[in-house]
Amino acid sequence: MHAALRLINLLTLLAWPFLVWLALTQPQWHALFWLLAALFGLRWFILRRQKTAFNNVMGWLALLGALLCISSMTLRSQHLLLWYPVAVNLAMLIIFGVSLWSSMPLVERLARLRESTLPPQAVRYTRRVTQVWCLFFIFNGSIALSTCLMGNLRLWTLWNGGISYLLMGALMSAEWLVRQRVRRKA
Repeated sequence: MHAALRLINLLTLLAWPFLVWLALTQPQWHALFWLLAALFGLRWFILRRQKTAFNNVMGWLALLGALLCISSMTLRSQHLLLWYPVAVNLAMLIIFGVSLWSSMPLVERLARLRESTLPPQAVRYTRRVTQVWCLFFIFNGSIALSTCLMGNLRLWTLWNGGISYLLMGALMSAEWLVRQRVRRKA
């Protein structure tokens, strides 16, 4: 059951911009706002049971998503939903950025889950990767903010539902390839 909820949660996150677009452009689909609010509530419920700092932040973002959905319907101001990707990018920037001032950046923590001892060059590498992700969240969040301010729903959906996911996947893939190359040299 828990795996099914996680799958629904993942699919909802990926489809979220398209569901928002559908709900905003097709009056007969306005009820999707309530479904989205319920799915964000489910996400919050799942995340609050897993006690990590990252899940805590993601839980607050899920709660924010639910509140944006409910506010959009009750205030009849659907544009509020468009701000969710901006909030997500800001939260991720804060999580990754703050970790740069801690003893162990976030990417290093993730790397140590696989390998408890990392050589000094790997520690430097993980710090650099954390910095790259911070730059990505600044860039992506700025474009998401621009699409909100422009008010062009098609552009917002294209960026937040397609291009940003492709760029994120490209960054993950490029980092993995670089990591493999660095490992071979070490």
